Amino acid sequence: MPGSGKGIVAGVAKSLGFQIIRMGDVIRDEAKKRNAKIGETAVQLREEHGEFVVAERCIQKIKDLSKDSSNHSDLFIIEGIRSPFEVEMFRENFPDFKVLSVNSSPETRFKRLQNRKRADDSIDKSEFENRDKRELKFGIGEVIATADYMVPNEGSIKRFKNIIRSILTNEM
Repeated sequence: MPGSGKGIVAGVAKSLGFQIIRMGDVIRDEAKKRNAKIGETAVQLREEHGEFVVAERCIQKIKDLSKDSSNHSDLFIIEGIRSPFEVEMFRENFPDFKVLSVNSSPETRFKRLQNRKRADDSIDKSEFENRDKRELKFGIGEVIATADYMVPNEGSIKRFKNIIRSILTNEM
């Protein structure tokens, strides 16, 4: 969910040599092209092109990067999976694909978003709750429930990073 700590996971992964693919970047890029809001674009893009559209674009990016001999790693983190449809696509294309779910309470996530102040972050409680509802409609709850790894992120950042590092190094 937004504000749970996906970016921290990506940072740890990058330090270990993983390449980072952010599904949200697909939405943000499309929203910019359309001169539209990010949340609306996320819904419209899926309505226009189907549930798999963001995953398809990320899969193509991974395949393109894998062909590029200047890339030093064939390890990827896909940040921001939202639906079981996306998980299905990644599993079909990458047999060793695993889902790592990062969980934080709504209160913790809301505080983080208020501090982060990214353009698509909700600093209003009702906007935050509406964003959560939208994310849940995509099927993120099922993704979380069926993850290969579930990591709570409520304590110290150092401890959280150590747990993530341990999981990622055991998967390499």
